[in-house]
Amino acid sequence: MTNDAGAMDEALEVVEVVADSELEGVVTWLLRLVGLVALLAGLGLWLFTEMGLLVLPALLMFVGAVLLVAPSVLLLAAELA
Repeated sequence: MTNDAGAMDEALEVVEVVADSELEGVVTWLLRLVGLVALLAGLGLWLFTEMGLLVLPALLMFVGAVLLVAPSVLLLAAELA
């Protein structure tokens, strides 16, 4: 087993524990809230500052979008596994 497969197995185990512990909704919404804040922070940096380098706003928006979608995908993967 490679490191990538081992890391994915560990991530799915953590998601399964969260799904079994009745805190699934709280963790999902907490991650979505963090994702929304990151997305809005990246958008704010891009629109309201004169940053010459757009890497940080783009990175923040990407991470925010991933965090908005990832909890649903991870919980679905844990239920299927």
